[in-house]
Amino acid sequence: MRYHNITKDDMLNGDGLRVVLWVSGCSHGCKGCHNEVTWNPEDGLIFDEAAKQEIYDELDRDYVNGITFSGGDPLHAANIAEITALAGEIRKRYPDKTIWLYTGSVWEEVKDLEVMDYVDVLVDGEFMEEKKDSTLHWKGSSNQLVIDVKNTKKTGELVLHG
Repeated sequence: MRYHNITKDDMLNGDGLRVVLWVSGCSHGCKGCHNEVTWNPEDGLIFDEAAKQEIYDELDRDYVNGITFSGGDPLHAANIAEITALAGEIRKRYPDKTIWLYTGSVWEEVKDLEVMDYVDVLVDGEFMEEKKDSTLHWKGSSNQLVIDVKNTKKTGELVLHG
């Protein structure tokens, strides 16, 4: 897996103060994407132990609420295995921190993936420039959903976060 950046003290990509891992690789190609530079899975830096430790160092801070996986698409074929493993490690090591994940895929396509066992909030759906709305919380276009994964899985009904 490759990544472009690890953002610290982020307040735009989920509840509270977060660390964000911006992975490389996305096949959705959304027109107007705010992060087109992350589309190529061969670009960016190799995600290694030093990068993982950088994330853990941030999550060790009491005031950091959790991690957000974005990109690119964390569920792209180049990322899914390592994101799943990393999310599992984070859930075990930091059970009180939240895990958010942004993907261009929709809930029905990803709900049965193992990674969803670790994710608290999923922001799903491709960004649609014609539905762009800068007043929305945590998403760029009105077609996207901010899903409370735990309660959705528990009830079997789609539960939105916030």
